[in-house]
Amino acid sequence: MTGTATQQDVFQLRADLTALQTATQRARADADALSTQLDRRLRELQAESERQTTALGRRLDSLTTTLTALTARLDELGTRVETLTRDLRSAAPPKPAPSTAVPARPAPAPPTASLPPTPAPGGAPPPTSRPATDSLRPQDLYQAAYIDFSKGSYALAIDGFREFLRRFPEHALADNAQYWIGEAHLSLARGYANAGDSERATQSLEQAVQELKKVIANYPRGDKAPAALYKEALALLELGQPALAKARLEYLVENFPQAAETPLARERLASLRER
Repeated sequence: MTGTATQQDVFQLRADLTALQTATQRARADADALSTQLDRRLRELQAESERQTTALGRRLDSLTTTLTALTARLDELGTRVETLTRDLRSAAPPKPAPSTAVPARPAPAPPTASLPPTPAPGGAPPPTSRPATDSLRPQDLYQAAYIDFSKGSYALAIDGFREFLRRFPEHALADNAQYWIGEAHLSLARGYANAGDSERATQSLEQAVQELKKVIANYPRGDKAPAALYKEALALLELGQPALAKARLEYLVENFPQAAETPLARERLASLRER
């Protein structure tokens, strides 16, 4: 009886062991399948996150371009309004002089063709009809440079804005002129990049960073300071300097919380922190 019971026990143990091995294999297969599904789901989520990040980045770039265009248009309109206001003031008729008891004298006869023009007092030569270059108004120089920028003549625009700054460094539009110099270099960099000239594109980006820094250095509370900080950060990102770009974006958010560029800066900072 003991030998028979022991043999039955062995058979039972073998059956239990076989069942346990089968259950273990089934559990391992289920675990492998679940792991595969989990890996696939994680890859799908990662790909979806990357697609969303790319889409947001493109939308952000589009909004930045639109904002730049609107800002440029606003500057142009402001300059035109100021120019028209000055023209209207200069074209206003003079007030009539009060009448006096002095009788009117007949107008002198015009000089004959053989007589030279009467010299001005002190022996100075008579004024010429063409104004000197130095007599150009600040708005004329600024508007000419901006027209060059809007036409895509960025090198001419840079020269024009620099001439404006050289002559009128304290003008109300000086910070705008310095900002558009930086924007012109950014536009040149994009053109070089599209043409496959990476070396000149990098040089233009580096020059844009230097010019945009001048906006903050020379006009720290000017209207263009927030835009200059944001564009400088974008240029630094293209140059592969995310740490410096992050610092400029943080400075923008902290010092210009109400600026139009601040929400864009926050989004860029969030994407940088996720990397």
